[in-house]
Amino acid sequence: MKPPPTARQQLDAYAFIVLLTLTALWGLNYTAIKISNTAVAPIFSSAIRSSVAATCGFFYCLKLQKSPFHRDIRLLHGIAVGLLFGLEFACLYLGTLWTDASRAVIFVYLSPFFVAMGAHFLLRGERLTVIKTLGLFLAFMGVLTLFGHRPASAGPRMWLGDLLEIAAAFFWATTTLYIKRFMADKVHPIQTFFYQLSFSIPVLFALSFLLESSKIWGISPLVVGSLAYQSLIVAFWSYYLWFKLIHLYPVSDLSSFTFFTPVFGVLFGGLLLGEETGVRTFISLAMVSGGIFLVNRPGMR
Repeated sequence: MKPPPTARQQLDAYAFIVLLTLTALWGLNYTAIKISNTAVAPIFSSAIRSSVAATCGFFYCLKLQKSPFHRDIRLLHGIAVGLLFGLEFACLYLGTLWTDASRAVIFVYLSPFFVAMGAHFLLRGERLTVIKTLGLFLAFMGVLTLFGHRPASAGPRMWLGDLLEIAAAFFWATTTLYIKRFMADKVHPIQTFFYQLSFSIPVLFALSFLLESSKIWGISPLVVGSLAYQSLIVAFWSYYLWFKLIHLYPVSDLSSFTFFTPVFGVLFGGLLLGEETGVRTFISLAMVSGGIFLVNRPGMR
């Protein structure tokens, strides 16, 4: 199915199918990160991921006969997006070193709430309503429920990992709002995608150099497969599709369907990593996922 050629005011069948696929891939990505963290320093791993995906994006730009870089103000916007993206994934990858994948995915998906609050002030036609405010409150209570629960396997730094995932959510939301405000109507999706990845590379390598003494602890086919999945499937293919959706559909409507990601993330964390997913985890998941839907419910704007 081909995507619609022009911007739409609401989601259609194409958007729904793509969103469902993307959320499953993103949910599995947290398990993949936990696997690669067993052998490769997390921020360094994220830098490798951006490097591989940016290389793919560069050649895809050439295939589409699109210049990877602009020579005007759009280049500065691209640098800003890359900086935000680098900070987001430094927090995300480093946080998963200390917290469970099933917890990380719930905290990171506070992003739609940051988007909704930011869109109220920055994007025309995306104001907060009573229903959205109720969704914000519901998600906030869900996060408090999860943050106050420590699994039996929790390490002493789990709280730090949780806070880093919340920081990642904030940077992700900021990136989304920045793209929608300054780039959505002026830059091709593949160029937006390439800017985000390419300018995040120096940020991530610099942070790895400053914060991580050793980079590689061991390697195995499973770790290589995990890194390939993160780089090619998630960072290249899935994010390019996401940027196309951002350029075509209202950002709040898109965010309403991302509640599937924490659901997939918790399921994959429990099934593949054996993480503890008790009653409080599922209560928190239901509250956060329900809040995401209410905050960005289609037709409520």
